[in-house]
Formats: sequence, structure tokens, C-alpha cells
Amino acid sequence: MNAPAYRIAGQPALAAAFYAAACDPRRSVVVEACAGAGKTWMLVSRILRALLAGAEPQQIMAITFTRKAAGEMRERLDAWLQGYAAAACDEATRVQALCERGVTPAEAQRLAPALAALHERLLRGGRAVEVRTFHAWFTQLLSHAPLAVLEGLGLPAAYEAIEDISVLHDELFRRFHRAVQADAALRADYLALVGRHRRGTVLQWLQAAWRRGPELLRADAAGAVADAVPPAAALWPACHGLADAAELLWRPPLADQIDALARELGARGKAKSDTAAQGLRAALEAQQTDIAFAAAWSALFNKDGEPRKQLGDTPLQQAVADALRSVQDMGLQQAAHEDQVALLRLARVLLAEYAGLKRRRGLVDMADLERVAEALLGDSALAGWVQERLDQRLRHVLVDEFQDTSPLQWQVLQGWLAGYAGAGGGASGQRPLAVFIVGDPKQSIYRFRGAEPRVFAAARDFVVEGLDGVLLECDHTRRNAPAVLHALNAVFEEAAQQDGWGPFRRHTTSVAAGGEVRRLAGVPRPAKADTSGVAADVWRDSLTQPRDEPELHRRAEEAAQAADAVAALVAGQGLAPGEVMVLARKRATLALVADALAQRGLPHVVAEPLRLHESPEALDLAAVLDVLASPGHDIALARALKSPLFAAADDDLLWLAQAARNAGSHWLAALGAAEALPSSALARAQGLFSGWVALAGRVPPHDLLDRIVDESDLLARLAAAVPT
Repeated sequence: MNAPAYRIAGQPALAAAFYAAACDPRRSVVVEACAGAGKTWMLVSRILRALLAGAEPQQIMAITFTRKAAGEMRERLDAWLQGYAAAACDEATRVQALCERGVTPAEAQRLAPALAALHERLLRGGRAVEVRTFHAWFTQLLSHAPLAVLEGLGLPAAYEAIEDISVLHDELFRRFHRAVQADAALRADYLALVGRHRRGTVLQWLQAAWRRGPELLRADAAGAVADAVPPAAALWPACHGLADAAELLWRPPLADQIDALARELGARGKAKSDTAAQGLRAALEAQQTDIAFAAAWSALFNKDGEPRKQLGDTPLQQAVADALRSVQDMGLQQAAHEDQVALLRLARVLLAEYAGLKRRRGLVDMADLERVAEALLGDSALAGWVQERLDQRLRHVLVDEFQDTSPLQWQVLQGWLAGYAGAGGGASGQRPLAVFIVGDPKQSIYRFRGAEPRVFAAARDFVVEGLDGVLLECDHTRRNAPAVLHALNAVFEEAAQQDGWGPFRRHTTSVAAGGEVRRLAGVPRPAKADTSGVAADVWRDSLTQPRDEPELHRRAEEAAQAADAVAALVAGQGLAPGEVMVLARKRATLALVADALAQRGLPHVVAEPLRLHESPEALDLAAVLDVLASPGHDIALARALKSPLFAAADDDLLWLAQAARNAGSHWLAALGAAEALPSSALARAQGLFSGWVALAGRVPPHDLLDRIVDESDLLARLAAAVPT
């Protein structure tokens, strides 16, 4: 038997009562609802009812996580205001809309004329409901910050907010590397890390420290980072005073055990035992700890870390093997500690350089905005002044997709709302705010940006206990088919049982039938080939010899399998392409699937957060222009030739590379001079580029661009390549 789909304050409720409570603007509410429950519908409906109850648009603030979500909220509210206007629908429609949002029939009859006039009322007032991201709200708070606060936080008085900090990456790391190069201790830390883990890995660690800089700085200030990975001596007293745990091999009792085991193995008179005995003696005679440990380890363990066989398996052998494993653990622990300390020192410099770079450029990022908001609402001397300004203006605060809120964002928000807890009325003594929070912890997807699903539970408890709010829970979706819900329930029930995730309540759906969830069989990995006796990898000329890796073939096969499954659903079951969704663990896999779908002529769309100038189609056109501006830009020509404008094959590029090498020229010159071309794609490119090169510099740029668009059928070819 399924649990109730709707709950109010933990008690089963009917759907009508649930949505009436959610849309009621008079009290604070927390809504935990699954996907397809109408979370945004509830939020915007609550705004509509607040306006009808007399609230002015500027007294309502809705906060969400992304600008896209904020835009969707504004669009929905505007569409409703226009759709319910006097000239757009009849009174019966307006009455029904109000009843759907929890208004009683009698009250709906009374409010219908106000709803009809609401759009005109807002237009006359010239003010709009504030729908903001946390970033935008914090920016507004920053504009009210006293100079003393900015100076105390090391922020410029004149600033520009920046959202995409990646534009600072190259300059930041140039400054960081100069700072490291100029300091002998930092340079030693950096070289030690690179020597142990390679430069690429160290760079990834530093980039992660930069992205999570605010959290790292807070934890470091609290003393929670430096000793997060303790040294070996803190866990094994035997390591105290040793520079390397492997020195234990030369000290009793382990040295005596190794010597005794070497004599025991040597006395057996067998080849494998003699080899092991020699390795143990070499360990005792070695002058360096790393050589000593390697010799002892190799004597008793194979390359996979498994004990060597046919050595007698005596108690003494087992004791020495266990001791070597313990020494290995000690060494790994100490190495991890040293890595942690070295990386922390480097990260401190990196973050200091980042702060300095922002100051010099007059920039503030999201972390700076959060610090300012926290200072304004967390400092007792400032909070009252800021809260009073907010109290005088706002009456309703609504937060959408709350599961994506970070702990610091909630701390700032709570710092403000705490003034209303208990018998409050805010810092100004006015009536308390009506707070609406909606989200679903299961849908938290922004952990990499600091989102923490457990914040939802903290906010829920605060609103219910501190603001006398009510908790609403909905486990019923209007969107997903039963098969989808069955798969979702299975996943989260297993997570609740095995990982302690939860509590989880089974979801139900109002979709009657249909739908299917398929898990593709996958492409088996090829068996590892025997590389013994095979020559080592040799250098590959990437311009003339294509890369051939089994893993790339496997991924391509997986993408083809997924595309074939979609094609079968469309052709065999009559589904529209838009009714099929492909899920994968990584975005790179989806890109391959998109290519496979395009090859089969199946319309599709890939959820990519790309701006127009970052789209592959725009970059292909830019590559053509790069070639005309810089004829020696071979890489740009390669991209242009591979684009849908010419659709050249890999063999065409290899041929052109060889032709350019033979002629001692760049690719474009070799293409123009060639008399016999291997494909129609290169022949077409030769004709078009020769004409465009002749025009470049002789006609205005916009005329040349028009010529390129016309002669290459650019718009038609790109439109055919763009998924829909």
C-alpha cells in the first residue's frame, strides 16, 4: 500500500487542501515536493495571490538559483497576468483559476474583478515583482554596504561584479607561478608535489582549491585544514623521530626478523627462496630507505601486491610481510600529510594572488558578495540597520529550488529571517514576513558550486519552529510515467537502505499508463592484451597517423547502441523523438550520442549551457575567418574543413598535411596549389577559399562575410547540422 501522496504538517491531506495551503500568502510555508509536483506553479501562484491580497509588487521578492529559472518565473507570472486580464478571458475562467489556487468559490467570485484588473494595475504602478538570483540579491546588498565594511573585507570601493571567474584563470596562474618561483620554500613544495603526482594532477588540485576558495579559507582559519591529514607519527608512535618509516627495516625488532627470515629462506635451497633471501639481505645492506623498502617488498610480494608463493608460508614470513604492509601504510600516511601541508601552503598563495588580482581590477565575485551579505546581516551593529531597510520594503520572500542553496547562502538568509523568529516583527517592529521555501533534496545537482541538500532540512526546521510555518510534503507527480516512477523508487529505496539516505517516501503519478525505462546492455571492454615482448610505445605523428585507442572505439559503439535504440523506438513504436530521453554518466558520452543521432537523421537536443558565440556552429564560421585573416593557421583550416561547411574526412586532412609537408608550405597554400584532389570536399574548399582569399582586404569585412555566407550555403548547411 502506498503512503499518502500529500501531507500537511505530517498528516495525510487531499490535493486541494495541499495546494490551498501552499498558495496561501498569509503564512510561512516549506514545500518539499518531487519533480513534476508543480513547485514553480505553487510559487508563482502564491505571488499572484499576494498581489490580489493587496501587496505591492516591490514588496515581493522571489529568489532562485539561476538566471534562467528567474526568467521562467517572470515569464509565467507575466503570462498569467495577461491571460487573466479583462480582455483575455471571461469571469468563469478567472474564478476557476482562483479556486485552483486555494481560494473558496465565494471568495473567488469576489476577487475575480481584481484579477481582471491586476495586469493593468501593475502596469500603471510601474513596478515589478522582484525575481532575483542569490547573486543579484547579494549585489543589491553590496550597493548598500558602508565603505568601512568593504575595506575590512579587502574589497574595492568601486567594483564590478563578475560571474564567470574562469576569465581570470590564465593571468591568475601566471601570477601564482611567478610567486612560487620567487620563493625557495614554495618552489620546493611545488616541485615535490609535481615529482610525486605530475604537473597535471597538481594543477587540478590547485584549480579545485581556487574554485572552493571561500570554504577552504574558512576551514583554514578555523584550523581544520593543516592537520586534516595527520602525520604518521600521530598514528604510529614507532615513527616518532624518523625521517622515513622505512628506517624501521634497519631497527630491531623488524631488522632481526628480516635477517632471520633471510637465513630461513636461504636454508631451503630452492631458487625462489634464494631469490627472496637475497632481496631481504639487500634491504638490510641498502644505504637509502626507498631502495631498502623496495628490495624487501619485492622479495615477499609480486607486482600486484600479492604474497609470493612457494616461500614456505611460515609464521616468521607472515610476521615480516605484515610488518612491511604496516611500514607501507606509514609511508603513505606520511606522504599524504606532506602533500596536504605543501598543497595548503601553495593554495594560500594562490588565493592571496586571486584576491589581489580582483582588487587591482576592481572585481568582486560571488564569494565576495556572500561575505558582504554575511557581514551586513550577521554583524549586530549593521544588521539592524540593513534589516530595517528590508523590513520597510518587503512583505513576502519566496525561494525556489532551495535544494541548490549553499550553507553560506542560507546562513545569510537566516541571519535576516532570524529577526522574525518567535514573537518578532522584524528589526522595524512591523508584521513578520511571509516566507515560502520550495525544493526537493533529491534534485540537488550543484554540489560542485557549494550546494548542500542538508541545508533544506535546516531551513525547514527554522521556518516551522521559528516562524510558526507549516511543512507540506508532496510525493505525487503529474509528469512521469509509472515505469519512470518505478525506477526512481527502486533507486532511492536502495539508497535509503544501504547508504542511510532519506527518509524516502515512494512516489506516485497521475499519468495513467505508458512509458518505459531501458538500461542498455553496454559494450564489453576488450580483454587486456599480453604486452610481454611487445615493443614500447613509439612516438606518433598526430598529423599523419590517426589515434587508435580501444576505449574510444568502445565509447563510439556505446553511442551507436543508444542511437539505434532511439531509432527503434521512433520507427517501431511510433514515438516522437521528443518523447525519448537518453541519460549518461558524463556529458562527453552525450556528445557522442548526439553525433550518432545526427548520423541517423534523428532530431535531438543536447542540454548545453553554451552562449551563441561558444556554439560549435559559430566556432566553425570563426575558423573560416581565422584562415582568411591568417593563411598559415593550419588548425583553423582543419576545423573549417571538418565542419558541415565542407564535411572533409580524416583522410582528406592527412592527405593535405602530407601535401603541405612535401611542398614545405602551410595547408592553405598546399590546398590552392594542388592539381588533383582526393575528394569533392577538398575540391569545393579549394574553389571557395581561392575566391575568398582574393577578396580579403579588397572589400569591406561585412561584404566578404555576406559573400562567404552566400557561396558556402552556410546558413542552410549549419541549419542541417544543428540538432532541433
